[in-house]
Amino acid sequence: MSPGLLFSFVIAYFVILLIVAWYTGRGSNNDSFFIGNRNSNWMLVAFGMIGTSLSGVTFVSVPGAVGKDAFTYFQITLGYFIGYITIAYVLIPLYYRLQLTSIYNYLNTRFGVLSYKTGASFFILSRTLGATARLYLVVRILQDAILSSFGVPFWLTTLIILFMILVYTYEGGVKTIVYTDTLQTTCMLAGLIICVFYILHAMDMNMGQSIAAMQEKGLTRIFEFDPNSKLFFVKQILAGAFITITMTGLDQEMMQKNISVKTLRDSKKNMVSLAFIMLIVIGLFLFLGGLLHLYGARQQVSATGDALFPELALHHMPPVISVIFIIALISALFPSADGAMTALTSSICIDILDLQRRTDWDEARKKQVRQRIHLLMAFIFLLFVMVFEWVNNPSMIGVILKVATYTYGPLLGLFAFGILSKRTVNDRLVPIVCVVAPILCYVVDTCQSLLFNQFQIGLELLIINGAFTYIGLLMISTKKEFVK
Repeated sequence: MSPGLLFSFVIAYFVILLIVAWYTGRGSNNDSFFIGNRNSNWMLVAFGMIGTSLSGVTFVSVPGAVGKDAFTYFQITLGYFIGYITIAYVLIPLYYRLQLTSIYNYLNTRFGVLSYKTGASFFILSRTLGATARLYLVVRILQDAILSSFGVPFWLTTLIILFMILVYTYEGGVKTIVYTDTLQTTCMLAGLIICVFYILHAMDMNMGQSIAAMQEKGLTRIFEFDPNSKLFFVKQILAGAFITITMTGLDQEMMQKNISVKTLRDSKKNMVSLAFIMLIVIGLFLFLGGLLHLYGARQQVSATGDALFPELALHHMPPVISVIFIIALISALFPSADGAMTALTSSICIDILDLQRRTDWDEARKKQVRQRIHLLMAFIFLLFVMVFEWVNNPSMIGVILKVATYTYGPLLGLFAFGILSKRTVNDRLVPIVCVVAPILCYVVDTCQSLLFNQFQIGLELLIINGAFTYIGLLMISTKKEFVK
């Protein structure tokens, strides 16, 4: 299929998003942008969060990694399940009880202003890096598949995508995103299922036969039992649980949608539903990955990793599958990027600029500032995507999870100390602790062979980072109990 025709489908999809954004954004205000007026339907939020949790990286990287790591990513997914349940019954009740717009206000209540600003700053750094890494992968595919044929440079492709996201989130924010995420998640999952059925049909196999073929090639291994391996199942499950607690439960983007739900009970139902759905959806992505490697071998395709799925879908499958792949891919992209941009705008406005506490600004002035921050975030996204283009890592899922172990660790330590301990900390020293902890983790990570010999540390570095932060907070605390 010609790049021009593919691009026309992208434009048509974007027009549909604009219609939804116009309809949901009518009469919106700052409260609509930040927390959807606390009136979101929990079922829409739960379904839409599938797309936000997965992103284009999952759509491409998880299937692509099956050739190297088989189905071992499912170990992390089991950890995700534990993490979602923990969020539902520990963190969400805390957020609702305090009636938070920004979840980092908890740190202000518990520790002080500097702790609050530190937590928000680490979120801004973490989400900016993670979101732009996800965005880069999809923009790279769209660039290679469509826009490079028109002589459009990579930076301009990125700018076009960011402009699209800005247009439909500029007014409505969370109120709009709850609905657009639902549409986009539907398209993404439909694309996943259609691709699975097409490959099964093309190879004249049923599900049982395909699994048997995957087993012959060693692609179906789920559990790694070597304690020294980075993929050891205990490490992976623990890492998955804490990655979810931090990247979802301590993440303003994800929790911003949850606290937009009407009641605490509905918000819990949203998170528990997501826990079960993600097991099924990630399982399907891994199954698709096995099918892609079987199909790629039959087509004699040499592409591996992140390049495998795009290569097969765009060059070795019928045009209709190419269209479905592109629509599903951008459907995976937008929920991740639009939510991140909105959440980062909210965090800077509320946590850094204290927008909601400004009594000297009227609503019109606050809205103007918020929109300028939204534009600034789009520019920052552009810069970071260009950095990832320069780095050009072949597997972005690994990059994102690795970055998370460093940037989310201090948040894990801060919230854990606040919830589990009643001690009072020296607020002025909290930023120092939160900077030193990732540095110590870097030393541990780079000196693994000297410190642990054959034992390898993987994603559980996030837990170590949180532990360093917790110990540091303990060292700067006193026995004086915090009074709620």
